[in-house]
Amino acid sequence: MRLLNGLLLSLLAGCATTASTRAALPGEAVANGVMLIRGVFVPGAQPDGNTVLLRGSNGFVVVDSGRHAAHATRIIEAARDSGLPVIAIVNTHWHLDHVAGNAALREAFPQAEVHASNAIDDALSGFLADYRKQLQDLVGSGDASPENVPTWQAEIARIDAGAQLRPTHSVTAPQDRSLADRSVHLGLEGNAISGGDVWLYDKATRTLVTGDLVTLPVPLFDTACSEGWQQALARLDAIGFSRLVPGHGAPMDHVQFRLYRDSFDRLLACAASDAPAQTCKTGWLRDIAPLIPQQDAALAGSLLDYYIPQVLRAPPEHRARYCRTGNAS
Repeated sequence: MRLLNGLLLSLLAGCATTASTRAALPGEAVANGVMLIRGVFVPGAQPDGNTVLLRGSNGFVVVDSGRHAAHATRIIEAARDSGLPVIAIVNTHWHLDHVAGNAALREAFPQAEVHASNAIDDALSGFLADYRKQLQDLVGSGDASPENVPTWQAEIARIDAGAQLRPTHSVTAPQDRSLADRSVHLGLEGNAISGGDVWLYDKATRTLVTGDLVTLPVPLFDTACSEGWQQALARLDAIGFSRLVPGHGAPMDHVQFRLYRDSFDRLLACAASDAPAQTCKTGWLRDIAPLIPQQDAALAGSLLDYYIPQVLRAPPEHRARYCRTGNAS
């Protein structure tokens, strides 16, 4: 979800497709009491991140709430159909495709508490404020296509729901919590994707929910510190999980995660070398092929055509702009 380099805006351009016009995938069981509602990530449309619902004795824990109204509606309906409320929302990070659905969930379940890092505060006054201005300029431009304006206005409305996107309980350090009577560990990575990435480990089922610390079909480098991200993946690898739910893409086991981590390391090493960008892209597509459907290869390639030259091979001061000193885990 990069702003200044124009990747997200290029995805929005010509994008009148919304979640409500795409076929919704049914929720799928990940483990006992753990259900995945997959986000949609396709060319020409704004994505939704994955949502995980953990069922407890008195309600649901929702990890990430998506972007579009249709995605949030699926979460709300899943809870209501079960007869249990949403009592906690955990946001892994502040990107709109993971947090914008908070507003609808909190309206439907006013008692729901939100657990997340405080990184969204800086985003709302910085990155997202700048993004909002660009969207407003697009809406007001004489060149705006009428079919695109509603998409841009919807993004502006998501940003303007800022108060509903903030945590009610700030995650400022790693901690064990009981949420909906489920014993979970909330980890915190301060130097990886967004300046404050929360991950959740459900101890009973050994399920790890990572948000965008793991994404398919490619890593999303828009607001990331690549070196810090590598270190975060090493810490995740040390957890004894049996299954992992990424921020985008299909769940994986620990062996598959190690394939992802090794592929990530090779991609960064290639980008730091003198190898042609095409070689780095081809290497990623070869390495990661067991984890993504063939139909996702084109999207992966188009994203890497942007990320390799514009982010991974940007000047050092640009690559380090989101890197911070210190980290919690």
